[in-house]
Amino acid sequence: MMSAQSDPDRVAGTPILTRDPNEASPDFTRGAEIPDDLDPFADGILMLHQKEWLEDRSDLKLAEKGRRTGITFAEALDDTLIAASKREAGGDNVFYIGDTKDKGREFIGYVGHFAKTVQKEMVGIEESFFEDIDADGNTRKISSYVARFASGYRVEALSSRPENIRGLQGIVVIDEAAFHKDVRNVIDAVNALLIWGGKIRIISTHDGVLNAFNELIREARTDATKGKPTWSIHHIPFASAVKNGLFKRVCLIKGKVWSQEAEQKWEDKIRSAYGSRKAAMQQELDAIPAESEGQALSRVQIEACMEADIPYIRWQVEDDFRDLPDSKRQDHLDKFLKRKLEPVLKQLPKNLLHVYGQDFARKGDASAIDVKSIETSLVRRTRLAVEMRNVPFDEQREVMEFIITRLPRFSGGAFDSTGNGAYLAEKAVQKFGASIREVHFSESWYRENMPAYIEAFGSNKSLILPKHDDIVKDHQALSFVNGIIKVPQDFRFKGSDGNNRHGDYAIASALGFWVSQQDIAEYDYMSASTLARTTMQAPKDDDIQGATTFSRGSVFGKLKGLW
Repeated sequence: MMSAQSDPDRVAGTPILTRDPNEASPDFTRGAEIPDDLDPFADGILMLHQKEWLEDRSDLKLAEKGRRTGITFAEALDDTLIAASKREAGGDNVFYIGDTKDKGREFIGYVGHFAKTVQKEMVGIEESFFEDIDADGNTRKISSYVARFASGYRVEALSSRPENIRGLQGIVVIDEAAFHKDVRNVIDAVNALLIWGGKIRIISTHDGVLNAFNELIREARTDATKGKPTWSIHHIPFASAVKNGLFKRVCLIKGKVWSQEAEQKWEDKIRSAYGSRKAAMQQELDAIPAESEGQALSRVQIEACMEADIPYIRWQVEDDFRDLPDSKRQDHLDKFLKRKLEPVLKQLPKNLLHVYGQDFARKGDASAIDVKSIETSLVRRTRLAVEMRNVPFDEQREVMEFIITRLPRFSGGAFDSTGNGAYLAEKAVQKFGASIREVHFSESWYRENMPAYIEAFGSNKSLILPKHDDIVKDHQALSFVNGIIKVPQDFRFKGSDGNNRHGDYAIASALGFWVSQQDIAEYDYMSASTLARTTMQAPKDDDIQGATTFSRGSVFGKLKGLW
């Protein structure tokens, strides 16, 4: 832990602004354009929402806000007062983590200004390095700006997320949290600060409904409705800031005369700059998280194509599962197959065609399987959804074979054969022959085939999915990327089981839907012993004309053309 008196995690750097006003030092320009003599406590300077933020002494505070509504300004003022105070008066260290280095420089500029104008104290500001050590003992140096106070405390603006954020002691401010990489992990880490009496401030505009920041807001509101509030939430849309006098402060800074007419023109100009992008404007200004910029499906569309009671089965194993003896792994696998999958597969309608789609993953994401039946109405109905996490290649192969060999009137399978998925796709082709399609995901494949899948969610509703929130979010992740519909490469979100998701089931379902529209022969599985008994009997004419037998490995199959 770091104390007020020592900085074991900080490497001394170059002073930018010294304590002594007579001592020459490089100028530290503020990121914000505010007058040198601006007193934030002067009458009419702080707006109502800024005052409410300052007056809220909760340990956990959240601000969902519109752009440039002044909360970071107010937070810098509060942090200056805290760092300048003695311990008995509530003094403490403050760590500011912005989404860019420039944000940190701007924030520390505010702190330097408020120290001089409010506390009448000249603080020393240094451009320094925070020495960070991750869980594996690796060390890296994070650039930071440090403002030191006579109290012995400091305000430090870090340029990126430290790995050992759990070790910080004091108040942590995360600005524009929705735009941080791995913001969920940041939020989880800073919760440990509460153990030592620390406080957390999270400030941000929104970046979509699936962003971890918005999920945190929803969780906090849910807790509040249940009577167990955790976070204090401040909702600060642009319109409220304007009503509270934002444009008047702009006029004050710019030296212009305020009028109601000028204020209305100013707000209209800002809103009109978004053009037809209404969702983007509401997200940036009105603190309303967008479904997604360029999102292919809305939640309403997805839920309209869902039904309850469709089996959605998950199997996750620990890292050491791979290293267990073969017999142990087989025992676990057999229990999963017999107890979880076989009862469902036995209930599949024997008269309907069935298809199989799989988006493969070995570690990290889920390996998702989708089994659909083609109804007499031509609706593609999911009959079984399976997700596997951390399951080794061989066990995934056995799961795949177990399912497909039990699908009535199996008429096609589609596999992601990109990267590691090529192994399973190849094994499926070797086992089931021409009924399998290996899909190499490319821009052309997405461009040609994803629109039909999206259209299936239209008014005709030619697709039925399991009713589950993770499946909703997987489909919400489908977005227009450079004109094609796909899950953005680096997009991740937390599922209901706490694991990262990458639209896994949406891709498996899209593959199942796609293969159901391909011209593929129907494949009926028949054991070798059954086939031997059958071939002992004299064949009928229609059997000779309508079927071809073939051998592939240790199984036999019968191909029947689809009419």
